[in-house]
Amino acid sequence: MSSRPGNRGFTLLEMIVATLVMSIAVVTLLSGLSGATRTAAHLRDYDRVAQLARLRMNELLADTSIKGGASGVFDPALTGGIEAGWQATVAMFEGPAEVTPDTLVLDRVQLQVWWMSGPERRSFTLEGFRDRFPAPPSGGPGR
Repeated sequence: MSSRPGNRGFTLLEMIVATLVMSIAVVTLLSGLSGATRTAAHLRDYDRVAQLARLRMNELLADTSIKGGASGVFDPALTGGIEAGWQATVAMFEGPAEVTPDTLVLDRVQLQVWWMSGPERRSFTLEGFRDRFPAPPSGGPGR
């Protein structure tokens, strides 16, 4: 059997170049995949904390007994194990100069939610408004 000059295989140099090109392509794809995975993890954490923030804000808007401020931390079972917490500030936004128990006032509720993303602390703020009737003063008539 004689070999014909037109039926040659790949040379060693061609194999090395092809392997180098393939390795560069694989490294590039893996680094892109790593970045996408990291971004997806950040978005997952943000989405989880945003849902908890909405729930906390709904509770603050519904509970008119909270005045001034409050703070706390979220249960790690709800946050997926990340450290997260909240701080709320409630202040009268609008109302008459002299407030009586039958006067409707408007409260401004600000909720700052924070969470740890690796070593970095991230946060965002929600704001809402609620109306309420002020509670009568303790020690009012008949007391």
